[in-house]
Amino acid sequence: MSQGTSALRRCGRRVVRACWGAVVAVAACVVVSGGDVRATEVGEPVGVDFFEAKIRPLLVAKCYACHSAETKPAGGLRVDERAGLLSGGGSGPALVPGDSDAGEFFARLLTDDEGKRMPQDSDPLTESEIADLRRWVESGLAWPESSLSTADAGEDLSDLYEDLRADHWAWQPLGRPEVPSPSDAAWPVADVDRFILAKLESAGLKPVADADRGIWLRRVSFDLTGLPPTADQMAAFLADDSGRAFENVVDALLASDAFGERWGRHWLDVARYGESTGPSRNIPYPHAWRYRDYVIDSVRADVPIDQFIREQVAGDLIAASRPGLTPAEQDRLLIATGYLALGVKDVNQRFKERFDMDNVDEQIDVLTRGVLGLTVSCARCHDHKFDPIPTADYYALAGIFTSTANAAGVRNKMGGSGLAYYDPDNLIVLHEQGEGPDAGVVAAARERLAKAQEAWDAIRDTPEGLAMRPNGQRVQRRFKVELDAAKAEFDALAGPQSGRQLVHGLRESTTVADTAIRHRGEAEKAGEIVARGYLTAFEVPGAPEIDREQSGRLQL
Repeated sequence: MSQGTSALRRCGRRVVRACWGAVVAVAACVVVSGGDVRATEVGEPVGVDFFEAKIRPLLVAKCYACHSAETKPAGGLRVDERAGLLSGGGSGPALVPGDSDAGEFFARLLTDDEGKRMPQDSDPLTESEIADLRRWVESGLAWPESSLSTADAGEDLSDLYEDLRADHWAWQPLGRPEVPSPSDAAWPVADVDRFILAKLESAGLKPVADADRGIWLRRVSFDLTGLPPTADQMAAFLADDSGRAFENVVDALLASDAFGERWGRHWLDVARYGESTGPSRNIPYPHAWRYRDYVIDSVRADVPIDQFIREQVAGDLIAASRPGLTPAEQDRLLIATGYLALGVKDVNQRFKERFDMDNVDEQIDVLTRGVLGLTVSCARCHDHKFDPIPTADYYALAGIFTSTANAAGVRNKMGGSGLAYYDPDNLIVLHEQGEGPDAGVVAAARERLAKAQEAWDAIRDTPEGLAMRPNGQRVQRRFKVELDAAKAEFDALAGPQSGRQLVHGLRESTTVADTAIRHRGEAEKAGEIVARGYLTAFEVPGAPEIDREQSGRLQL
């Protein structure tokens, strides 16, 4: 084994970082291979996970009452099975995979004839809901295939779950396998090398020859930073004949900004990092960059992966429990909670309870999929079809997050200007503050507000203002929109939050309580209360009891 390879593997600090990178890389693979529901770009094919998270709950809420096995299907159409949608009812096929313009389904959703428009006894579907349905159909009408019954979401799966917990490899405690003894005792440096070499030898193979110094430098530089070495770095390394030449290169690369940026990006993918809400109204998150920088700095600083996760789930509670922290240290922990505050939010969802439960579902999904590699959100509407995760477990976790206030700085609102969706009072204020806005900028904003107010007062409820434009809106509406925008601009510069350093994050809710199972995932259909807790699929030795006076994030 070469000096460079040997030096790399002997360095304990590098082993820790390699493990951190491996955890992030595996989590990223899980998210990608699992079919990330929230991060899918428009037009990208979607699969079963998207169906379970977006489509099935919509069909249950809007269609099952008239078109399922629970009742005599109206018009002969069933939407609780794929075959029913394909065959349709008396009017022919409802949906055609790959062609959302074919079939009767969308024709009935979008018709102007109120007597034919569906759903009949419910609110019309929103634009985002229709867009989700179209994406699902255009992607091929994905539907779960399982040995379990998909028609009966209430089937008792407890016996099957017990078998899975007892026998399935994924749920067994980690063991320590016996370290093999390959015939070549000189090549391995650590136990992991012995496993690799033993497998090679069993296949009649040998390790390839070591790379020369120039190639090694290019490889390690691209691997750690994504960048090639500079000419000066190459010359310095080739001229360094000391015993620490390889260690010096790796130390320098690990300490570089580029290392944190390259490897932090993998976690940001797992965290579904984005700087706007999507999907129906794409409202920017103006302070999201602070969380991005937290991730990059944490990777570069070699923060242990367990600490890294705890900070993001409960950084605010950790900060509150350590009074000796400096303001900068407290702020770092508050910023970390952006992990569960940012993300997709349908701010056009007019029903507050649905908006809140959808956000909780997003938090559960990003945490369990990214950290555990499990699609726990499938259990929002029914017991999980593939993993031993009952609906009660989902709502045990949900209670932790319904007891947590999401200080993302946005609100749900149906319609209005983009600024109307902002809630600047619902943000985390950091301890370290910057300078306030320039006095000249504030004065200019004040002048614009005064002019907008004067223009509004002059036209409000006058014959000219009440006159109708060709687009069906009153003339005075434009003046009111301009006044609202001027007020929002001035408040941002001179209001209570002006000049403050703000961040999207989490805080404890004023109401800490267990939550109820929602029948078929519908926010308004509350059932049995479930105590806050953890997944029961596996045991965690020494797991603390949930603090009944707190949300439970610290124990989670």
